[in-house]
Amino acid sequence: MSEQMTGARMVIEALKDQGVEVVFGYPGGAVLPIYDELFQQNHIRHILVRHEQGATHAAEGYARATGKPGVVLVTSGPGATNAVTGITDALMDSIPLVVISGQVPTFMVGTDAFQEADTVGITRPCTKHNWLVKDTEKLAETLHQAFHVATSGRPGPVLVDVPKDVQFATGTYMSPQKAKTSHYAPRVKGDIEAITALVELIEQAERPVLYTGGGVINSGPGASLLLRELADATGFPVTSTLMGLGAYPASGKNWIGMLGMHGTYEANLTMHGCDLLINIGARFDDRITGRIADFSPGSKRAHIDIDPSSINKVIRTDVPIIGDVGHVLEDLLKIWKARGRKVNRAGVAQWWQQIDEWRAVKCLTYKPSKDTIKPQYALERLEALTRDHPDRYITTEVGQHQMWAAQFLGFDSPNRWMTSGGLGTMGYGLPASIGVQVAHPEALVINVAGEASWLMNMQEMGTAVQFRLPVKQFILNNERLGMVRQWQELLHGERYSQSWSEALPDFVKLAEAFGCKGIKCDDPANLDDAIREMLDYPGPVIFDCLVEKHENCFPMIPSGNAHNQMILGEAETQGVIGASGAVLV
Repeated sequence: MSEQMTGARMVIEALKDQGVEVVFGYPGGAVLPIYDELFQQNHIRHILVRHEQGATHAAEGYARATGKPGVVLVTSGPGATNAVTGITDALMDSIPLVVISGQVPTFMVGTDAFQEADTVGITRPCTKHNWLVKDTEKLAETLHQAFHVATSGRPGPVLVDVPKDVQFATGTYMSPQKAKTSHYAPRVKGDIEAITALVELIEQAERPVLYTGGGVINSGPGASLLLRELADATGFPVTSTLMGLGAYPASGKNWIGMLGMHGTYEANLTMHGCDLLINIGARFDDRITGRIADFSPGSKRAHIDIDPSSINKVIRTDVPIIGDVGHVLEDLLKIWKARGRKVNRAGVAQWWQQIDEWRAVKCLTYKPSKDTIKPQYALERLEALTRDHPDRYITTEVGQHQMWAAQFLGFDSPNRWMTSGGLGTMGYGLPASIGVQVAHPEALVINVAGEASWLMNMQEMGTAVQFRLPVKQFILNNERLGMVRQWQELLHGERYSQSWSEALPDFVKLAEAFGCKGIKCDDPANLDDAIREMLDYPGPVIFDCLVEKHENCFPMIPSGNAHNQMILGEAETQGVIGASGAVLV
């Protein structure tokens, strides 16, 4: 039955009908009618953040840990503009968000009213779609369409801008079943002829590689299971982007590590030397491809992606397959099995011999120290002491610590690793960990951070304390902007321009000021006990782990180089070391 109600109540009813349980937000004048309706109901929990950017990152963490869309509620003007960074982050990393922003009354739009901004214009480049709703009668349907667009096809953020007079006015509520959504129907089934062509290449390949990305995880848990079946049945090596970690288990026999700028030696050389590259749900971003002209020379390339705009955008593809990863892998396995499960076993076995030689280089080797905590050692110990936890989730900030976390922490399941990939947003990890903890209250949630990134949204510790969220902030404190400093050392003649801070806080005292626990450790001999203390504490923790200040993150492909031109640091190599330290294979 149709029901008359205010626009503000329509927002709440639409969220309830869409199954929303949590909203991350911050009130202001232009959304007070909606907040008043929130106050009068008990179905939806509201998490009061300390900054609108924190709301968007928390919603991203929630979305990535659950597979459900994250929902954000912000006011007009600065409320909306503060959310832009998180919205853009979600667009780059294909995270479903529904952002509802307040707006000045319709009759004041365009008058430079108090806290007015052209929210639709500002967010048009960083959303899948956005709407300015000027008619209360259209509000409910627009909200249902927003959820459909955010979660269909390649997931992403959407925004609905709701003027204050539309929130006050009365209109007819429309249920999700009656809302028109058929105009947006992304293709999910792949072309069978193209899939068959890929199967033929799989049957013949001597040096194949499965290059997997976040699209596998976004497709749902079934896609990860199908990927594992494909890899185990064919014996093909599996590598992944930063966003795809966990889609194939790090403990799996076919896993060769993450690839790209800070990927493993064996993964990058496998990509460089392959004769068949099967891209499954990744987008050939520049952190992965290196120098385009020298990317996987001589290989046949297949690309499975639900987003048609990703096909041939960066790397030309021999076999493009547009469709949802889960559907395509299901059809691919059916066809491959029906044709006799053929693989060039001899060629693949010889390929693995070569890969094992590259593995023997042990590219993640570093010099241990009895006096100073090396960041790699800190993460090795964190992994050893938490990997058997039944419900562990990891978020990160952005920088060296992020890459070390990807290298030294292992993920055997999808949706356990939350990081900012495409936009590389410092300040992401702390609020994201809050969103993950809200989604999984009993889980162990750890944010691996650098002190510089962590300070960008440190105010969200207030949110963690208020809502009793026991998030663990594991800060690798080198008192430097670590990745900036590394690039300045290696690429800018050791001219360290503004890559450190001379006024860092005492993180233990800061934790106490927020009302949570602070732990400081600077001795490798005490590290295990300090980590256990962090894990045993039932509330939020800020762990200040003082690490070597000038450690570099290796392997590293300098920007613009090919996959076979890596700087390996301490690792022994079997190639010829050039003057720059690059491995020339």
